[in-house]
Amino acid sequence: MKILFAAGGTGGHINPALAAAGEIRERYPDAEILFVGAKGKMEAKLVPDAGFNLKTIRIAGFQRKISIENIFRNILAILYLILSPLSVRKIIKDFAPDVVVGFGGYVSGPVVQMAAKMGIPTAIHEQNAYPGVTNKTLAKTVDRVMLTAEEAEKHLSPKNPPVVTGLPVRGEMLRADREKSRKELGIRDDQKLVLSMGGSLGALTINNAMVDLISQYHTNDNLYFLHAMGQYGLWVPDKLKENGVQTEGKNVEIREYISDMDRCMSAADLVICRAGASSLSELQALGKASILVPSPNVSENHQFHNAMALVNKGAALVVEEKDLTKEKMAELFESLIFNDEKRLTVEANAKAMAVMDAKEKIADIIVSLVK
Repeated sequence: MKILFAAGGTGGHINPALAAAGEIRERYPDAEILFVGAKGKMEAKLVPDAGFNLKTIRIAGFQRKISIENIFRNILAILYLILSPLSVRKIIKDFAPDVVVGFGGYVSGPVVQMAAKMGIPTAIHEQNAYPGVTNKTLAKTVDRVMLTAEEAEKHLSPKNPPVVTGLPVRGEMLRADREKSRKELGIRDDQKLVLSMGGSLGALTINNAMVDLISQYHTNDNLYFLHAMGQYGLWVPDKLKENGVQTEGKNVEIREYISDMDRCMSAADLVICRAGASSLSELQALGKASILVPSPNVSENHQFHNAMALVNKGAALVVEEKDLTKEKMAELFESLIFNDEKRLTVEANAKAMAVMDAKEKIADIIVSLVK
C-alpha cells in the first residue's frame, strides 16, 4: 500500500496529516508513505522529524495586499503554478501511490489535481469551518471530502457526500492530567488559571488586551495569569511593571512561548486565544471554556467562522478584533471566570463537540480508497 500526502505551509495543515500517517503506519507497518510539501517551508523539518520521506516542489500563494514587492511575488507564484505540474507528475509517477490525500497548503492543489487527472483515488481534509478556495475547487473532483466542522459542508459542492472526521489532537494533549498539571505549575486549588496567547509571534491586539486585563485583576489572589507574549511581544513585561504588576509575582507569569501546552491547557480554567482549527480542537478535546479573538489576517476570514461554530453551540465566547476594547474583554472575562455555573456549561458544551477518534476516522477513509 502506497499513500501520498500533500500538506504544507503551517502546522495546522501538516500536523493532522502526520497524525493520520502515523495511525496508518501503526496499523500497516509495511505501508509506503510519502509527503509532498513546498520548498523551504516548515514541512521540511516536521515531516522528516516524524520519520516520513518528503519531496518538495516550488509553490507559493498569492499576495492580496497591493505593493511593488507583492506584484513580483505574485508573478513568481504564477510561474511556479505553471511549472508545478511537471514536478508533481514526476513525483506521482515515480512513487505510484494507491491514494493521494491533500491536507491543505498551497501544495495540495496541484498535487491532488494531478492525481485525479491520472485516475488515482483522491481525498482532501478541510480543517476550517469556512473552506479555502483550493479545497472548494478540489471538493468537486476528489473521491472523498473530510471535514473538521460540519458547518463547512454548506460552502462546498462535493461530488460525494462529505464526512465529518474532526481534527486529530496530539496524544500528549489527550493524556494530560489536570490535577497533576496544576501541581507542576504551582497553581493552588483555590486559584483559577487564566491561560492566554496569540501565537508564536504574538498578537498585538491580544497582548494589549491582556496587559489591560492583568493590570486590572492581578491583585485578586484567587486568579493566576499565564500569558504567552510571543516573539513580537517582548515589551509586555515592561508595560505590566509600569502598571504596577510584578511579573515574577505569585500569580502572574509571562512567557515568550508555551512549549508545554498540554500541561498549561489541561490546568487552565479559562483560555483566551485565536481561533485556529488546531487550537479549537484542543479546547474541545479538553473541555475548556474560552474567549476567542479570531485573527482577521487570514484567508476567507476562516478563524471567525471557526469561532462561530463553537459560539453557536454555547461552547465559547467570541470578540472580533475590531470590537475588542478593555471594557469588552473585562465583560467577557468576568462573565466566565466569576460565574462557575456558566463556565462549567461552556466547558461541557465544548467537550460535547470533541471528536476523540479523528485520526482513526481519517485513516479508515484513506485506507478505504486503496483499490
